[in-house]
Amino acid sequence: MEKKTVSKRLDDNVQDICRVLPVQESFDIVQRNIIIGGRKSAFFFIDGFTKDESMLKIMDSFFGITEAEMPGDATTFAQNFIPYVEVDILGDFQEILKNLLSGVTCLFIDGFEVCIAIDCRTYPARGVDEPEKDKSLRGSRDGFVETIVFNTALIRRRIRDEHLIMEMTEIGKSSRTDVAICYMADRVNEGMLSVLRRKLEEIKVDDLRMNQQSLAEGLYKRKWYNPFPKFKFTERPDTASACLLEGKIVILVDNSPSAMILPTSIFDMIEEANDHYFPPITNYYLKISRAIITVLTVFLVPLFLLFMQNPRWVPEMFEFVVVKDTINIPLIFQILILELAIDGLRLAALNTPSMLSTPLSVIAGIVMGEFSVKSGWFNSEVMLYMAFVSVANYTQPNFELGYALKFMRLLLLVLTALLNWVGFAVGCVVVILCVCVNKTLSGRSYLNVTLDKNGTGQGR
Repeated sequence: MEKKTVSKRLDDNVQDICRVLPVQESFDIVQRNIIIGGRKSAFFFIDGFTKDESMLKIMDSFFGITEAEMPGDATTFAQNFIPYVEVDILGDFQEILKNLLSGVTCLFIDGFEVCIAIDCRTYPARGVDEPEKDKSLRGSRDGFVETIVFNTALIRRRIRDEHLIMEMTEIGKSSRTDVAICYMADRVNEGMLSVLRRKLEEIKVDDLRMNQQSLAEGLYKRKWYNPFPKFKFTERPDTASACLLEGKIVILVDNSPSAMILPTSIFDMIEEANDHYFPPITNYYLKISRAIITVLTVFLVPLFLLFMQNPRWVPEMFEFVVVKDTINIPLIFQILILELAIDGLRLAALNTPSMLSTPLSVIAGIVMGEFSVKSGWFNSEVMLYMAFVSVANYTQPNFELGYALKFMRLLLLVLTALLNWVGFAVGCVVVILCVCVNKTLSGRSYLNVTLDKNGTGQGR
């Protein structure tokens, strides 16, 4: 494609813009014609992306320029007559279109063979409130938002170091989504950084429909049979900053309120912000407790099913766990129905108006609890263990890891029901293999991916 440049004639530039962009059809693409220093000029900008107060002051200064004061080149004009900080001179037409569609105000002046780009844009944004999912008892109460510049500022506020680098790139032919690669130049692993840059350049997509999830799929073609996540996501700037200081790489995607962290491991997945805001002994206790609960969410219910299939294996002191009531429906079907019902309740809670969530939760708890046991559909022991599993899932800060553990539990349940203890043993081997053979973007094991600057792994 031939590279097109800006013409000296204003009319030619206006025609080129109107031929490519639907200026007349789209109400939000605005063309404003004015006279600056006796020359015809035209502003092009996106309505809603421009700071009105800044543009009013800039235009007011333009109206005071006389024809005698008007310089002969755009550089001198930008230096002496534009009272704004972020001003750029653009000559490539494609670069002008990209900036214009990103919200930058583009000024064409008759006789200037360039475009003057004034970056006085502003994006609609919500407040930097604490994330709903990733809360902490102590620490900061701010969180990432959908505007990438705000997110980089939240990190820069915490790391005032000259080695903090934030590289900006674009992905998506149509969306041209801004993607920022954040890292500490003196701590990051250069090999990992090179691999990431190469993979980002190789992504050829039309757009990032689902923001970071689309980017993650483009970076790493995961195998469908291994559900364990390859990336860690966080909506907390303090967590992202801590990871940067550890030598990790943080990827920010515009329109997404979370940061992607890599490389990562199974140990990083089960960490949360509270682990860093308490004394060491409390920190270790929380980590150990979360690790134990994570293991129990996978193995507790399958173990219960295995012992119910082999009651003679139950020690005498634990005979109280044996189901003594009439079993109308096989235990495996009771468990699978409850697994589905729990997910149904979770989905219903996401779509329930906040004012109705509490009463509906009470009703669901009563119906799913007492009435379902009395009706004979479920046994109380099954309800107890499944209730523990459903609550224990919320101790897991990573949503994707929680579902990966759920899939492993379902696999164990089905194999145990079909093959008894042999199926349980095979399921345990499969779970261990899924964790051990899972590879991250760096190509290293899921159990050891922390890299130093020289590329050597550091075990956790």
